[in-house]
Amino acid sequence: MAKDWARPVVYFEIEALDADLLENFYREMFSWDIGEGFIRQIPAGIGGPENGIGGHMRQSDRSGVTLFIQVKDVEASRAMAVELGGSLTSEPFQIPGRALIAGIKDPEGNPITLVQQ
Repeated sequence: MAKDWARPVVYFEIEALDADLLENFYREMFSWDIGEGFIRQIPAGIGGPENGIGGHMRQSDRSGVTLFIQVKDVEASRAMAVELGGSLTSEPFQIPGRALIAGIKDPEGNPITLVQQ
């Protein structure tokens, strides 16, 4: 891939062993308006002076944060991740009417979702 502009973080996901506990923490700590359901949406620009990125929280078998990073080409980015010592975690998936996404891990195992828009 040719060198070009820096790839921005475009979304985030908070995985929680106890989603109710973490929802309360983020709601109280940061005054976030968090939606209901399996995927608890956290809207962009959640009331601060700057429009931040949107995200969500969900129940999981692990606790962690996943960055969703915009790329020009999911397949080329997957190949580059492996070349740089990362690993692949999920095949590309087309979200109907939205972005193409795929999962990778960095060399230390931190999850990243690639987003081709």
